[in-house]
Amino acid sequence: MSTHPHIDAALAILAELGLPRAQQNERSALCLLALLDLTPARKWKQAGSPQIGITPMMGWAKAHYGADYAPNTRETFRRQTMHQFVAAGIAQYNPDDPKRPVNSPRTVYQIEAATLVLLRTWGSRAWKKQLAEWLQSRQTLTARYARNRELEQVPVQHGKGKLKFSPGAHSQLIKAIVEVFAPRFAPGSVLIYAGDTGRKWAYFDVEHLKSLGVAIDAHGKMSDVVLHDTQRNWLLLVESVTSHGPVDGKRRDELAVLFAGANAGLVYVTAFPDRMTYRRYCADVAWETEVWIADAPEHMIHFNGTRFLGPYES
Repeated sequence: MSTHPHIDAALAILAELGLPRAQQNERSALCLLALLDLTPARKWKQAGSPQIGITPMMGWAKAHYGADYAPNTRETFRRQTMHQFVAAGIAQYNPDDPKRPVNSPRTVYQIEAATLVLLRTWGSRAWKKQLAEWLQSRQTLTARYARNRELEQVPVQHGKGKLKFSPGAHSQLIKAIVEVFAPRFAPGSVLIYAGDTGRKWAYFDVEHLKSLGVAIDAHGKMSDVVLHDTQRNWLLLVESVTSHGPVDGKRRDELAVLFAGANAGLVYVTAFPDRMTYRRYCADVAWETEVWIADAPEHMIHFNGTRFLGPYES
């Protein structure tokens, strides 16, 4: 990678802004420069504020500074630099659409407005004064951004209280499964597990699942929602499908192995938000499974032919 005064300056700026040592590195410096679109030929007072995603950011760093990062370092950029930039109030996350799902390929970041004003003064007499004012305002601004993100979360009500999930279509479907599907087709059931795009193990009643003969560690590929129908002693393993596949033959086998020790019957369910999404995947749905469509909540589609909702013997 070619060296340039802008990279050295970005490293110094990150230290002065109070970023932890783990973020005071060339990767983070290049992320800052990309957020400002500060190419080698531009001056700090010419810094811009484009909206840019992680992959374009990596491409920008290679094109302008010769930094060639492997594609599999994308998560390092996101988790070890941009996450901290957002937490510190340096960058905004999806400013154009705060409701965009956390795993959306269209996720973008943008330099925060007051930070842009500050960074344009780097190397000038105004820097120290502007920096002092910026540092004084950070805690309040960061708390405000966190509050805004909190307001966008999806609340999910279940028998033991309320959960909050990352914004997006996937979480909305999880909410429908817990609040609409379960009362209709498994009344009185207990929520054992619910996953989130932002936090895989958003809710997990480990002890309840253990009481049914199943112990799963953090590497187990859980269903998006697991419900225990206590009246019929069924475990309903529900996949929430908005952009990924349904319970096909392979996934059904995976779940059968994962829950092999269960002393409850296993029911495999794929949930879709609407019939349009269902039509895209219906050819892949495995036999001896069930389908529920959120925009027609009173009905189910049974891929079996011998009976309605219920477990099958292995």
